[in-house]
Amino acid sequence: MSKELALFGAQPEFDSPLHVGQPNLGDRSRLQMRFDDILDRAWYSNNGIHLQRFEEAVADFCQVPYVLAVTNATLGLQIAVRALGLTGEVIVPSLTFVATAHCLEWEGVRPVFADIGPGTHNLDPQAVERAITPQTSGILPVHLWGRPCAVEAFEDLARRHGLHLLYDAAHALGSSHAGTPIGNFGEASILSFHATKMVNSFEGGAILLRDEALAEECRLLRNFGFAGKDRVISVGTNAKMHEFSAAMGLTSLEAFATFAEVNQNHYYQYCEEFAGLPGLKMVEMDPLEVPSMHYVVAIVDPAAGGLTRDDLLAVLEAENVLARRYFYPGCHRMAPYADRGPWDLPVTEDLLERVIQFPTGTALDSGHVHRIGQIVRKAFAQVDRVRAWRQRLEE
Repeated sequence: MSKELALFGAQPEFDSPLHVGQPNLGDRSRLQMRFDDILDRAWYSNNGIHLQRFEEAVADFCQVPYVLAVTNATLGLQIAVRALGLTGEVIVPSLTFVATAHCLEWEGVRPVFADIGPGTHNLDPQAVERAITPQTSGILPVHLWGRPCAVEAFEDLARRHGLHLLYDAAHALGSSHAGTPIGNFGEASILSFHATKMVNSFEGGAILLRDEALAEECRLLRNFGFAGKDRVISVGTNAKMHEFSAAMGLTSLEAFATFAEVNQNHYYQYCEEFAGLPGLKMVEMDPLEVPSMHYVVAIVDPAAGGLTRDDLLAVLEAENVLARRYFYPGCHRMAPYADRGPWDLPVTEDLLERVIQFPTGTALDSGHVHRIGQIVRKAFAQVDRVRAWRQRLEE
């Protein structure tokens, strides 16, 4: 720990940036074989063999009967919103990627933000019930960080108030609740296979469903409303995943166990590296649940350790460690939703100032994590210097 921090003029600890969501690859030779097969078949889109295999693999992995792979998770959410006929208002968290709100706004539905639970970081069922109005048509919780929502409570709310229930499960591939894989709750769940996700298809997503009629409606919406070769029976869009993305998704999904083990090892090593540090607490995993291990999340407490989350981010970024403050500043503070407030979200707003994500994934090894741990310890050992530097910068 003798090296000076880069914040004070030393060379960065890492020559190349370490990202929170640096892509995982899987078996490169297997991926290339699939690419060659696609090129040989000259069938690049429109329900090719690799798309069919990918959907089957995801359905088997998540133990759901219907999976529709789509261009991205945002379009998956939009299609589900339209297929369910959502109108008026839908209740969502603000602590999420803005696509969760935008998918509603794009479909002419008003997002209404409710607060999260103080320990779960997920939408609080009690806050949701308080937000229900005669205009409410649905609830759209997010399995944040891959930690399962209070699914029984939301099922009860939806049933009692006659509301639709769908889930943003962008972080939750591989997560389960009480032994049941995420994707089997509500009327639909939407996965993301964006390049930054643990399993990726370069860019992509999937709609997971249990109802055959709803799956067929989503299938029509995904492909221009086509119900046959030249028969269009409804309005639709183009949300089809192409063969190359499906091939990447298959290859990535085959390596899920490896990716999950790497991320889990990184998580527990981070816990060891940060052990005993006042002011930095890892977000714990519920021992009764299976999370996806997609993110390494911690909470910064300036009252205990002297550093704010943004102080720590400045230290890490100077060292080429590109930690993140997801999902700052919160959807309710972004356009166009900020002008519709004020929003009463005290737990959300507190967490948005303190949450931090550390790099993980197969691009890192235990040595990287140890060096990040050393940087963080040096920062907390020099609280006054770090705070003074940031104060001068702000002036």
